[in-house]
Amino acid sequence: MREEKSGSDGMDAGNPIIRIEGLSKTFKGANGEFSALEDINLEIREGEIFGIIGMSGAGKSTLVRCMNFLERPTRGTVYFNGEDLSHLTKKELYKIRQSMGMIFQQFNLLMQRTVVGNVCFPLEIAGVDKKTARERAEELLALVGISEKADSYPSQLSSGQRQRVAIARALATNPKVLLCDEATSALDPATTRGVLMLLKDINKRLGITVVVITHEMRVIEEICSRVAILDSSRIAEAGSVEEIFTRPKTAAAKRLVFPEDPSMGKLSGTRCCRIVFNGNSSFEPVIAGMVLDFRQVINILFADTKNIDGKAFGQIVIQLPDNELLADRMMEYLRSKNLVAEEVEGYV
Repeated sequence: MREEKSGSDGMDAGNPIIRIEGLSKTFKGANGEFSALEDINLEIREGEIFGIIGMSGAGKSTLVRCMNFLERPTRGTVYFNGEDLSHLTKKELYKIRQSMGMIFQQFNLLMQRTVVGNVCFPLEIAGVDKKTARERAEELLALVGISEKADSYPSQLSSGQRQRVAIARALATNPKVLLCDEATSALDPATTRGVLMLLKDINKRLGITVVVITHEMRVIEEICSRVAILDSSRIAEAGSVEEIFTRPKTAAAKRLVFPEDPSMGKLSGTRCCRIVFNGNSSFEPVIAGMVLDFRQVINILFADTKNIDGKAFGQIVIQLPDNELLADRMMEYLRSKNLVAEEVEGYV
């Protein structure tokens, strides 16, 4: 196994390991051509955990398949470690793909093989002798925490255990990048967290770059340092997870970090304010202080807390008073507390 390395929280990430320039992908269908990806420009740095998020049909899975050239882009360029993949032979591409492990939503295990047999499979294809492959597989099963299941079959495992086998198999050829395509979508919340913590540990211990493809913002918040938001085949917004949670700029980003609460009724014409608290301000009695200072009851419409990259964050949406002057003064008060406070539209 490769020596333990310090992983990345985003600040320590190195040079770009994957660089995408002007990538577009068009498919031909019964009703003509349709565009799955349009003008994608992206850099993923060595050693980081990078998230790609979007709703179903946004182009996420197509993008990850373009990264390792399982799908050839219609236009644009993909660089891996500085090499333009479009210029490589089939043999050279195969070698590059060995540097990109991949895990999937449905695990894709070989049901007729044991757990250790599944992990050995890519090593056998690569021509590794059986003894060495077995030793490597056992080493990886210990890493992912299921050594005791080595001789079991996939049908005897839970969903979380199957995904751990898939992760061990993806690591077998010592990849530099681990591509995770909706890897936790079929798992319950507790199992999802366990798998995410395993990916974070692998990133930290082995220094492997992890690319997480998902439609769930909580997955991004849990382990990613940077994120790109895909919307209608394009990148709507990209940046640090903290930055996008705190100050989302596009409608696509706002839908993800600030979902509409269906339990609330519509309050047409009402001004609302979203307040973001970071680890330094979360516990300050800001709202209570504002109630006392303005002698005004505050209606809290929505509130939640999150842990982003080890820091505590929270967001609250309040209904501002109908009195315009009073509402403006409250906004000034909130901003004076060094909080992110902005009026939001379309919430109520």
